[in-house]
Amino acid sequence: MTAFDRDLPAVPQILEPLSLGIRDAARFDDHENDVAQRHRRRSRLSAVLPEDPSLSSDREFDVTSALTLPNGGQLESSPWPEAPSGFPPLPFGLDHLLALRLPGLVATRRHIHSHPELSGEEFETAALIARELSLAGLNPRLLPKGNGVICDIDGRPDGPVIALRADIDALPLTDVKDVPYRSTKDGVCHACGHDVHTTVMLGVGMLLAQLADLGELDGRVRLIFQPAEEILPCGSLEVIEAGGLDDVVQIFALHCDPNQPVGRIGLRVGPITAAADNVTVRLTGPGGHTARPHLTVDLVDALGRLVTEVPALVSRRVPANSGLLLVFGHAAAGTRYNVIPSEASASGTLRVMDRDTWEQAPKIVAQVVRDVIAPTGATVDLEYLRGRPPVTNDAKAIQVLTAATAAALGPEGVAETPQSMGGEDFSWYLEYVPGALARLGVGRSGPNVDLHRASFDVDERAIPVGIRVMVQTALRALAAAR
Repeated sequence: MTAFDRDLPAVPQILEPLSLGIRDAARFDDHENDVAQRHRRRSRLSAVLPEDPSLSSDREFDVTSALTLPNGGQLESSPWPEAPSGFPPLPFGLDHLLALRLPGLVATRRHIHSHPELSGEEFETAALIARELSLAGLNPRLLPKGNGVICDIDGRPDGPVIALRADIDALPLTDVKDVPYRSTKDGVCHACGHDVHTTVMLGVGMLLAQLADLGELDGRVRLIFQPAEEILPCGSLEVIEAGGLDDVVQIFALHCDPNQPVGRIGLRVGPITAAADNVTVRLTGPGGHTARPHLTVDLVDALGRLVTEVPALVSRRVPANSGLLLVFGHAAAGTRYNVIPSEASASGTLRVMDRDTWEQAPKIVAQVVRDVIAPTGATVDLEYLRGRPPVTNDAKAIQVLTAATAAALGPEGVAETPQSMGGEDFSWYLEYVPGALARLGVGRSGPNVDLHRASFDVDERAIPVGIRVMVQTALRALAAAR
């Protein structure tokens, strides 16, 4: 019998219904000052744990602007969400610690939201994460580039290793929300919830560190704070190369879902996201006068055929249930109304639900592009960049998540979720070890709350919900893998 064949621990009986409240923000002025002091401007990361060479650096991290936010707003202008009540209790009195930590965690989330960093540039975010973990008594280490963090929480030395992953990068969007924690960086915004993922994992680290100190952690839990989820090449591959999966037997992650209400976790066995690749087509020709297109190659006409005909034809080469979707998001040609250009280009994404079709997609796209462009006479240069396979959730890992969600939130917290056409580089971890991605309900009322919109925001009551679920997931995964 393998470790994954063992029975999962029993789910405790649910005694009370879900109840989420809002606490008066005025009660947390002292805590806000404490958070500001921890993240004061120009503080050196090396000053936090000078004895740890993995965290020492000569670079000064401009981690925060205290907690003063746009338009002179202060964090206390928005109330802190209260730790949920009415849920089954966490073990070893962790609910009390979560309630104490929650205001600081929400303040950290708002700070990260107001100081976002693009993919590959998450140096200050990584420094903040390392500082918070160090203050919790843990020993984080930076990734080789310094823009990500790995931190092991050591329990029983002969126990298994379970990994929990959060992504930390932001998107190149201008934040349009009218909130005191709006982004202070023009053209950069946490519009996908990675600030929430990061905050949830910090909270999980603080609670599990307490259990480790009590001798109640049945193995090692590895926290992975991953950079560059939103770009190619994927940041997950950097983590894997840096040894992030060494000795790991299972890995789990949460992703914000504005379509689920707070208090619900979306779960699914098998594919939960689509594969996602990047396609760029460059067309060239001699150029010429719009009065004599017959003497040259009309690249604007060729580009029009490319973006309108290729997506439909590609979808006809694969089974309909593969869910293949090729969409061009950018097209460009020419600078003058009476000049046929010598260069044109289009770029987009190819998404597909089926793994086998994903394997065949580059060859299919290349053939269709050649067939469509050949009659025009244009020269074709096709760049097909492999992105990420579908996230395919392991059945036993979903059993762990289902039991953990029921234990943390009650059975009403477990929700079915459909496969999404979105891509997620968590899939690369699952190429090496079994695991699962779950969807964290962060739904808010009102329009324009979808992911990757400049207006995206979350209901912050989802933060303690995510922490509870991930703590229970870690404990039950360790117990199941013994």
